[in-house]
Amino acid sequence: MIKTKHKPKPCTAKCKLNDNTIGYKTRDKTEMGGKGALTPLYQTLQSASTRKDSDSSSSGRIIWLHFGVNSGASRFAIEHQAVNEATFRCPDEMGWKPQKEPIIPADGGISRVRETSLPVEEITKALAKKGFEVMTSDDAGRFVCNYVYYHSLRFAEQNGTKSLFVHVPLFLTIDEETQMKFATSLLEVLASLCQ
Repeated sequence: MIKTKHKPKPCTAKCKLNDNTIGYKTRDKTEMGGKGALTPLYQTLQSASTRKDSDSSSSGRIIWLHFGVNSGASRFAIEHQAVNEATFRCPDEMGWKPQKEPIIPADGGISRVRETSLPVEEITKALAKKGFEVMTSDDAGRFVCNYVYYHSLRFAEQNGTKSLFVHVPLFLTIDEETQMKFATSLLEVLASLCQ
């Protein structure tokens, strides 16, 4: 677990990019753990789907964008897929430490893969052109990041939305200001896909 000097605060916000309104919701990382994360995760995912259904002007696509820290990374990684396997090398925030368990047993075994429907290679190339050290990845790990991404991809598939997970390095590796610029550029790239 990575400790920071300041505890992140949950917030919601909306921003407008290229005439597309992008809403986002962040969660305090201490709320996120494997099974303990499911209720708030599904409440958040469902809330946007409900708004989409009730707001006819919301013809744009909903894209769920998740960020997670990879402490061993030296660059950003756009994750192409998640695997139906929970194998936690250490307990999550809630103390859960599954070993080779399917995330969603109804989906079959631990080798089942769900892929984002977003053009990962195109997104990666656009970000690289903006000067960021970024790569595509087919391995979101088997810890909480993969767990959340797998659920999000499944929900997106069932509800006509999109999902994307991005691994970021530590601020010691790529400073916070650069990471914020990366996040802004990523939102711009995603907004251009919604046109």
